[in-house]
Amino acid sequence: MKDFYVSRTGRDAALIARSDPVVYDEGRYADALDAAQLQAYERDGFLVLTGVFDADEVEALRREAQALEHDPAVREGEEVIREPGGTALRSIFRVHELGRRLADLPRDPRLLDVARQILGSEAYIHQSRINMKPALDGKEFYWHSDFETWHVEDGMPAMRALSCSVLLTDNTAFNGPLTLISGSHRQFVACVGETPEENYKTSLRRQEIGVPDPVSLRLLAEQGGLHAVTAPAGSVVFFDCNTLHSSGGNLSPWPRSNVFMVYNSVENRLVAPFHGMSPRPEYIASRQADAVLEPLAQPA
Repeated sequence: MKDFYVSRTGRDAALIARSDPVVYDEGRYADALDAAQLQAYERDGFLVLTGVFDADEVEALRREAQALEHDPAVREGEEVIREPGGTALRSIFRVHELGRRLADLPRDPRLLDVARQILGSEAYIHQSRINMKPALDGKEFYWHSDFETWHVEDGMPAMRALSCSVLLTDNTAFNGPLTLISGSHRQFVACVGETPEENYKTSLRRQEIGVPDPVSLRLLAEQGGLHAVTAPAGSVVFFDCNTLHSSGGNLSPWPRSNVFMVYNSVENRLVAPFHGMSPRPEYIASRQADAVLEPLAQPA
């Protein structure tokens, strides 16, 4: 398979124009978003929807997430990622298989139909996790494009995937909100350096390989501007797999938590990782593309 997005080969950094569509279906497959919302997503590389989940739904999801966080069996599992230099939990992966409400969440039509509309196909979960930022000490996530990692380390062929972040707590200017670079999804940032085997064991705690160079980052930020997602609990952020994003540390006295899910098109199944690396574990990058998501039945 020809690699249209070569990265981490020891070469200099480069910007490569995106060759894949951003929106694969403008309403023929599903109609969860209206024309203006689709245009905004295609232009900016992300879309923020407020009020998607009500207070009771958020509380139920938050309680289940907290139960997983304090479950001794879960805390000792390989799905748990801890903060760099500490013992506090940073992420719990594969949460759509660990909880009841969290298992239903990817199939909620309010989320799944948005993914199906943008991707123009059925979808499956490539990855899911709870991202946590403990009060006063939650560490930052440095600038990166998810697709760059998924392409190089997981073998995701094309930019036909999107991320969905369900806010379980208010995301404010003080607790390290997701920050995106508008329009950055239209350029692939080829990164310098080479990837060591089992890079995920350190990169999920602090990413140092597969991050954009300062010149490319500054150029894209100056062109598109930065957008910090400050929104109440129950909001949802959809963003393209190639949109550059980051988040600062949480210096507030309140914890921050979001459920993060990646919808990948069934027509974009993973191949062998590029550059001959071994595949990352299933809990990080699912290869079960036949696990097509069926929407939950709507209440009568």
